[in-house]
Amino acid sequence: MTRASDTQGAARDRTRDGAVLSKEGLPGWLDPVVRAVETVRPTQLSRFLPPADGAGRQSAVLILFGDGTREGEGGKEAGRGPELLLMERAGSLRSHPGQPAFPGGALDPEDGDPRGDGPLRAALREAEEETGLDPAGVQLFGVLPKLYIPVSGFVVTPVLAWWREPSPVGVVDPAETARVFTVPVADLTDPANRVTTLHPSGHRGPAFLVESALVWGFTAGIIDRLLHFAGWERPWDPDKQVPLDWRA
Repeated sequence: MTRASDTQGAARDRTRDGAVLSKEGLPGWLDPVVRAVETVRPTQLSRFLPPADGAGRQSAVLILFGDGTREGEGGKEAGRGPELLLMERAGSLRSHPGQPAFPGGALDPEDGDPRGDGPLRAALREAEEETGLDPAGVQLFGVLPKLYIPVSGFVVTPVLAWWREPSPVGVVDPAETARVFTVPVADLTDPANRVTTLHPSGHRGPAFLVESALVWGFTAGIIDRLLHFAGWERPWDPDKQVPLDWRA
């Protein structure tokens, strides 16, 4: 008979490599997200899809869901409920400076095949480098279709994960990351925190006013679509607009 501790140990070994997707043991509240990941089509996520000629720089982001619990003196302590891990990019970066985002970045050769498990390894590696999280406590459970960010030329694979064993996170390299923070899903679904941004190009997109930050662009678009297809979206006013230079 396999003990639970044995199963968890094996899962840690597999996740450290970053090459395995597993839905085993996920909390029930993630079921709607799992179903959405399994059924959503690329055009339902974005109108910007990877170039047909294969152009673009392959990259990956980690969409990490946690239950909000934290380690306290007496063990795990309840937090603010389900949450997402985000970071704010350093203002000195060439691509998307100062913008809140999922941890992630370009694939390195050692990550492996971009058409295989390379994005899984890249998402975990970049998240560890940018936030200091322990990848051994992260369980990858799904991958969304590849999307495209025209302004930077990135072809992005969103990798979804469950923060099975939360670890301390924070800024590792100030040259890359300005801050690391978590956002309760309840705050993301709160209509009071939902707005529309108008880009100078004329593009309108969903955004979120959370944790003293304006989450917009690619990251906000993915969150918006996940909330919608998971059935978590609440009615909100898309005519409520804020400028991209909004500050709390």
